[in-house]
Amino acid sequence: MASRQELYDRIRETSRNEVILEEMIRLGFWPRDEAAPHNPATEIRREGELTRQLQELATQNRRLKDIERQKRAARKKRMQESRQKQKENKERRLQEREERSVAWQEKKKTEIVYLGEEVSTSLNQQTSDVSRLSDSGLPNFANIEALANAMGIHVGELRFLSYNRRTAQVSHYRRFGLRKKTGGIRKISAPMPRLKRAQEWILANILELIPLHDAAHGFRRGRSIVTNARPHVGQDVVINMDLEDFFPTVTFPRIRGVFRKMGYSGQLSTVLALICSEPETEEVHLDGRTFFVAKTDRRLPQGAPTSPALTNIICRGLDARLTGLAQRFGFTYTRYADDMTFSGSGPALQNIGRVLRQANYIIEQEDFKVHPKKTRVFRKSSRQEVTGLVVNERLGVNRELLRRFRALLFQIDRDGPANKHWGHSSDVMTSIEGFANFVVMVNPEQGRLFQETVRTLHSEHGRGEKRYEQRVKWVEKPTVVPSVSTKPLVESSPPMSKKKPWWKFW
Repeated sequence: MASRQELYDRIRETSRNEVILEEMIRLGFWPRDEAAPHNPATEIRREGELTRQLQELATQNRRLKDIERQKRAARKKRMQESRQKQKENKERRLQEREERSVAWQEKKKTEIVYLGEEVSTSLNQQTSDVSRLSDSGLPNFANIEALANAMGIHVGELRFLSYNRRTAQVSHYRRFGLRKKTGGIRKISAPMPRLKRAQEWILANILELIPLHDAAHGFRRGRSIVTNARPHVGQDVVINMDLEDFFPTVTFPRIRGVFRKMGYSGQLSTVLALICSEPETEEVHLDGRTFFVAKTDRRLPQGAPTSPALTNIICRGLDARLTGLAQRFGFTYTRYADDMTFSGSGPALQNIGRVLRQANYIIEQEDFKVHPKKTRVFRKSSRQEVTGLVVNERLGVNRELLRRFRALLFQIDRDGPANKHWGHSSDVMTSIEGFANFVVMVNPEQGRLFQETVRTLHSEHGRGEKRYEQRVKWVEKPTVVPSVSTKPLVESSPPMSKKKPWWKFW
């Protein structure tokens, strides 16, 4: 027997009359398929069928009328699908980012792909000219990692030392000024220890292997201001010319071009050139922090160990052309850093104007500039100087300078070193040692007398001879300088009156 709930469900699905009819037939109160007047069973079934159709239509009608609810349902479904997709995409992107980060960290250990604005254009050129490097006897590096390993550092440190920043909180240089002999301040950029070691490695392993023109005497082993001045001794005329802003004239593209011409790839040349160059910066303090802001493009710093060697290499063409010019008009040419000297005698005097004009033209073609106030022509009747040395008849030091030095030695011997100075150093005893060594380099016989006197002054004023001997290390040819006696100079001089001091016997 059907339960009450089942009856309710049947009535809800069909109609009340249809259920009653079915129950009457089931219980035998109504004949099954028996014809009857007006056939109420058929009508009841038809009514139930129509009722069901009406219910379906009503349900559809309610659904069609409730559009906003359908929209909300569809929107909710789309939002759920979107959130799920976003979640999946986020997880995928995070995973890809982590993979890229790991790959980038691994790549940074062996490669350099960016070093700042305006300097990274050649980093994708990674092929060096092996044959040219081999012909020049230069080391070949397969890639940046090989260069870093050869320098004894890792790629990260190489990137740090060479990265080009217009504004930075770290400076690789310590900047200060030195007084020039001719007046003014010379700006010096001294590299910090890590950068200096890298520059010294480049100097020893690359730059010093490049052959230079024989006319270059500055910053070369076995060459000095003495070898630069000696070819001009005894000439009728000496012409001195100076290059203006010598180191700042050599910019980053020119430095990179030097390494490219050696045979190194664009990538290696860029890194090497960045290590050897720097912009002029201004120190700015903001919110308790210090920033170094670049004021110029990158160029050779005056104070880096690589700068003189690079200028000598860049000036090879200049030296060759000026040497040819000098020979054509009967002159001799030498160059010490930015000081250029021409000298000649006899018929060469008629060509002074031509040499000056054509030298200026050649210098401008080589992208340098002559200092307009430092071109000097010395005749034999005047004192002729080349890099600070007198070259009239023989090589020597300025007599006026020697006279003042003798006077200083006398004053120190009489009164002690207090309140005395020589040059720009605050340590007068160290300064007179250096000047005595300088005189030995120019004139060994005259310089030995000064060295002996300085030794005596050191002994008398508490410095001691042992310390002095350790400091006297640089003489052009030590083998020609005999051992110096430890006796004072006055004892080695001829007998003299007690009232006549020793300094008057030079």
